[in-house]
Amino acid sequence: MKKNRTYMDKLMENKEFREKFDKEYQNLCIAEKIAEIRHKANLSQDDLAKRTNTTKSAISRYENSDYKSYSMPLLNRIAEACGAFVEINFVPKRRKKVKQV
Repeated sequence: MKKNRTYMDKLMENKEFREKFDKEYQNLCIAEKIAEIRHKANLSQDDLAKRTNTTKSAISRYENSDYKSYSMPLLNRIAEACGAFVEINFVPKRRKKVKQV
Protein backbone atom coordinates (compact mmCIF):
# COMPACT_ATOMS: atom_id res chain seq x y z
CA MET A 1 0.00 0.00 0.00
CA LYS A 2 1.43 3.34 -1.06
CA LYS A 3 1.65 6.10 1.54
CA ASN A 4 -0.09 9.32 0.63
CA ARG A 5 2.34 12.21 0.54
CA THR A 6 1.52 15.00 2.91
CA TYR A 7 2.29 18.69 2.57
CA MET A 8 4.99 18.20 5.19
CA ASP A 9 6.57 15.46 3.07
CA LYS A 10 6.83 17.93 0.22
CA LEU A 11 8.29 20.63 2.44
CA MET A 12 10.90 18.26 3.84
CA GLU A 13 12.23 17.64 0.33
CA ASN A 14 13.55 21.20 0.37
CA LYS A 15 17.05 21.06 1.93
CA GLU A 16 16.93 24.60 3.37
CA PHE A 17 13.51 24.01 4.95
CA ARG A 18 14.59 20.62 6.35
CA GLU A 19 17.73 22.08 7.94
CA LYS A 20 15.77 24.91 9.60
CA PHE A 21 13.08 22.48 10.72
CA ASP A 22 15.67 20.15 12.27
CA LYS A 23 17.27 23.02 14.23
CA GLU A 24 13.92 24.24 15.55
CA TYR A 25 12.88 20.68 16.42
CA GLN A 26 16.13 20.24 18.36
CA ASN A 27 15.39 23.36 20.43
CA LEU A 28 11.86 22.14 21.07
CA CYS A 29 13.17 18.79 22.28
CA ILE A 30 15.64 20.41 24.69
CA ALA A 31 12.97 22.70 26.12
CA GLU A 32 10.52 19.81 26.51
CA LYS A 33 13.10 17.60 28.20
CA ILE A 34 13.93 20.31 30.73
CA ALA A 35 10.26 20.82 31.56
CA GLU A 36 9.74 17.05 31.72
CA ILE A 37 12.54 16.36 34.22
CA ARG A 38 11.48 19.36 36.32
CA HIS A 39 7.91 18.03 36.51
CA LYS A 40 9.13 14.51 37.32
CA ALA A 41 11.16 16.00 40.17
CA ASN A 42 8.00 17.80 41.39
CA LEU A 43 9.70 21.19 41.19
CA SER A 44 8.27 24.54 40.20
CA GLN A 45 10.37 26.82 38.02
CA ASP A 46 11.08 28.89 41.12
CA ASP A 47 12.18 25.80 43.11
CA LEU A 48 14.48 24.72 40.28
CA ALA A 49 15.91 28.23 39.97
CA LYS A 50 16.78 28.25 43.68
CA ARG A 51 18.43 24.81 43.46
CA THR A 52 20.50 25.85 40.44
CA ASN A 53 21.44 29.31 41.73
CA THR A 54 19.72 31.10 38.86
CA THR A 55 16.46 32.95 38.28
CA LYS A 56 12.95 31.74 37.55
CA SER A 57 13.07 33.70 34.28
CA ALA A 58 16.22 31.80 33.23
CA ILE A 59 14.44 28.48 33.82
CA SER A 60 11.44 29.77 31.90
CA ARG A 61 13.70 30.75 28.97
CA TYR A 62 15.30 27.30 28.97
CA GLU A 63 11.85 25.72 28.76
CA ASN A 64 10.92 27.94 25.79
CA SER A 65 11.50 26.37 22.35
CA ASP A 66 12.53 29.77 20.94
CA TYR A 67 15.60 29.88 23.18
CA LYS A 68 18.85 29.08 21.41
CA SER A 69 21.70 29.89 23.83
CA TYR A 70 21.81 26.93 26.20
CA SER A 71 24.93 26.62 28.33
CA MET A 72 26.30 23.28 29.42
CA PRO A 73 27.03 24.44 32.99
CA LEU A 74 23.39 25.44 33.58
CA LEU A 75 22.06 22.35 31.79
CA ASN A 76 24.23 20.24 34.09
CA ARG A 77 23.00 22.09 37.20
CA ILE A 78 19.38 21.66 36.07
CA ALA A 79 19.92 17.95 35.52
CA GLU A 80 21.66 17.52 38.89
CA ALA A 81 18.89 19.42 40.71
CA CYS A 82 16.32 17.09 39.13
CA GLY A 83 18.24 13.90 39.88
CA ALA A 84 19.36 13.38 36.30
CA PHE A 85 22.40 13.93 34.10
CA VAL A 86 22.91 15.39 30.65
CA GLU A 87 23.60 12.93 27.87
CA ILE A 88 24.64 14.10 24.42
CA ASN A 89 24.20 11.91 21.40
CA PHE A 90 25.52 12.58 17.90
CA VAL A 91 23.29 11.16 15.18
CA PRO A 92 24.28 10.91 11.50
CA LYS A 93 22.39 13.22 9.19
CA ARG A 94 19.72 11.71 7.01
CA ARG A 95 20.91 10.77 3.61
CA LYS A 96 18.85 11.12 0.49
CA LYS A 97 17.44 7.78 -0.53
CA VAL A 98 18.71 6.56 -3.86
CA LYS A 99 16.21 4.59 -5.86
CA GLN A 100 17.42 1.19 -6.91
CA VAL A 101 16.86 0.35 -10.55
